[in-house]
Amino acid sequence: MISARQHLFRLTLLLALFALGGCSAVDTVQGWFGKSGAVEPAKLQDFAETAKFEVRWHADVGSSGANVLQPALTADAIYGASGDGMLTRIDRASGKQVWRIESGITVSGGVGAGEGLVLIGSNKGDVLAYDEDGKLRWKSKVSSEVLSTPQAADGIVVVRSGDGRIAGLDTSDGKRVWEYERSTPALVVRSHAGVTIQRGVAFAGFAGGKLAALKVKDGSVLWENSVSQPRGNTELERISDITSNPVADDEQVCAIAFQGRVACYDAAQGSPLWNRDIGSDKGMMLLRKYLYLTDANGSVMALDKVSGSTLWKNEQLFMRDTSIPYAIGNFVVAGDYEGYLHGLSREDGSFAARIRLDGAIQAAPQQLDDGLLVQTRDGDLYSLSLK
Repeated sequence: MISARQHLFRLTLLLALFALGGCSAVDTVQGWFGKSGAVEPAKLQDFAETAKFEVRWHADVGSSGANVLQPALTADAIYGASGDGMLTRIDRASGKQVWRIESGITVSGGVGAGEGLVLIGSNKGDVLAYDEDGKLRWKSKVSSEVLSTPQAADGIVVVRSGDGRIAGLDTSDGKRVWEYERSTPALVVRSHAGVTIQRGVAFAGFAGGKLAALKVKDGSVLWENSVSQPRGNTELERISDITSNPVADDEQVCAIAFQGRVACYDAAQGSPLWNRDIGSDKGMMLLRKYLYLTDANGSVMALDKVSGSTLWKNEQLFMRDTSIPYAIGNFVVAGDYEGYLHGLSREDGSFAARIRLDGAIQAAPQQLDDGLLVQTRDGDLYSLSLK
């Protein structure tokens, strides 16, 4: 049996090859290695439930296809997209469809919502902006495929393309206001990493472990820093790309690199606060005093935000392609490649509840009122409570 580190190296090789070939990577563990792969996902163990998931409503927005798509929430609506171009508005209270339109593109990035716009991106670099009634406001073009969610703030739509460039588009007409680009290593991991906007600043991680803070209004660089330095004897071993969105609050910003480190910085100045040797291709959630993350092996962890020390770690989701965790109430919630949604205790990481949904859960769960909103790869949208 190969080790987890060898498995990670093989996964890096596959992702790098997909990046070079311009293909879409397979997103599940079984997809990477097949059913007879040497590294098997952990089998789920029975446990005594201390809480329960309940489905409040269920809707269908269409399959995401090969990309990771997530819904967008506004005050009274939820917007979901399918990979084949359908954009759907759903009433957030009842789950009933309000409208559905055909965008005419292959949706690879989205859905974003803000400044009165609903935003999606295509595999050919198209960015489409609709109003909340489903009317197309404008269509723009960026340098390559859009693999992450476009975001709107301060009169600017911030779009990250697959070549690592970030464009700032005017919310009124889609015209380019600014563009940020940086040199990239010879080999990079194809990822769905986007940007995180906090108080007028867009934080973005890049190939080679770099983290940058950009002013949303004009794209000017406020600071840059290195989350992780490439290590190893070969180019593949030296890949340390940041393949997920940074997380930020008013005080600090944190990012995690694939095959690298997790590090936190002062949000205003970019000065280092702490770092640890933990790698992840999924991402993190920052909530008050705590940082929740899924590491490269699928384990869910809780770290102290100030020091980076481990508070607890649940290793029972080993290699289950565990999603980004989401903390809500007394629980931390994460999905897996078989469609199971796991509720863990925020106190010690032990299992508290579990439910199986239709389709793999790739996108991070989101908060919907006093419960959760989850979209599966098959396009099923669930509103759930956890008590």
